Formats: sequence, structure tokens, C-alpha cells
Amino acid sequence: MRTETQPDRFTAPRESMVASQLRGRGIADERVLAAMTRVPRHQFVSDSYHDQAYEDHPIPIGEGQTISQPYIVGITLEALALQPSDIVLEVGTGSGYQTAILAELAHHVYSIERHASLAQGAHSILASLGYDNVTVVVGDGSHGLAQSAPFDAIVVSAAAPQIPPLLIEQLSEGGRMVIPVGPAHAQELLLVRKQLSNTAVRVLEGCRFVPLIGSEGYGSDW
Repeated sequence: MRTETQPDRFTAPRESMVASQLRGRGIADERVLAAMTRVPRHQFVSDSYHDQAYEDHPIPIGEGQTISQPYIVGITLEALALQPSDIVLEVGTGSGYQTAILAELAHHVYSIERHASLAQGAHSILASLGYDNVTVVVGDGSHGLAQSAPFDAIVVSAAAPQIPPLLIEQLSEGGRMVIPVGPAHAQELLLVRKQLSNTAVRVLEGCRFVPLIGSEGYGSDW
């Protein structure tokens, strides 16, 4: 699935990130912790941010987007409870960092990104690291990716005003989605489960994400 990276000067900061920011704050899924120990987060940010790559905060990646803080990535992936056979949709590829972790945990990841420059950059990094179970698509992520549905899990990396019905439709029965919902400065990270064509919703965490731009999200002027 990927080529193992060799130990380098970022190995210790990455292990410390997992121990203090993830395990130390209650994230206990060993598959998630192991994947986040393996994936080299510094390779998904520009050289000028390498020394901040394993700190507990978002990092700019261009096009007004950010790479989420490690804790938010961890709590999102733990809530999804991914299995090795799962097919996953990621809305908002961004840098490709979360995509790589999803690829460690699931059978195949479809990731959709509206910024072509970010999609191309993420595709290049993921390919260079040996991830061959990822498909990156440029498009309106609020529409999902109907041609590849249904998905066992969907993760949305941008805030929506409400849960997009099109994404619910693309979940398999028993499927899970994690999505931030709310206005610009006060969102909640939600876990949505599809059960007998209905949805059960649980609040995971308060959060702040960039907006989901698209016909099922916010307008481009937000």
C-alpha cells in the first residue's frame, strides 16, 4: 500500500505528537494511533512549516485552506471506526495528510477537492509515498461522488450549514460520516450514522473549519 519511511529527525516529534496530543487526550483506537505514527505529516506542508508539523494547531497549505490539527484528525478517524475492507469518501483533500491516514486504515479512499492545485499536490505526495489505494478527484465535494457510491464512511473536512442530503444518500446502510456543521466561528463536529434509511447524530467536539463551498454547502462569498 505504501513505502515505509525511514527514521529521521521527525520521528521523535511524530511519536511525541501521538503520545501527548492523541493518546494523552483520550484517543485509544490503536489502528488510528499506529497510522498517525507512520504518516510523515511534515511532508504535507511547505518546508517553512516543517518544524511546526507535529505541533497541536492547523497549518496553512495555500488557497485559503489548512491542514487540521492532529487531535481533530485523530478524533475524526476514531469516530469513523474504519475497517480494512471499507470504501471511504473524503470531501476536501487539502494537503493529502488525512487522505494518507485514511489509506492506511481502509481498502480504498476516494478524495474530492475543489482546488485543482491542491488536488494535484496531494496526488503527487501520496504517489511518492506509495499510496496506491487513493483516487483524487477535482470537483464540488458537497455533491459527493455518486458514481463511486455507496461508501462505508464519509469524512468532510470543511464546515457545512447543515448535513448535505446528497452525502447521506451516498452512505451505505450502517455507514458513518463525520462532518463539522455550523456557522463561521462556532461549529460542532458531528458523527452521523445511517440506520434503516434514518440518521442518528452525535456531537463529538466543538471545532472550527474552513467553509464547505458548493451547491450543498456555503456560497463562495462566505
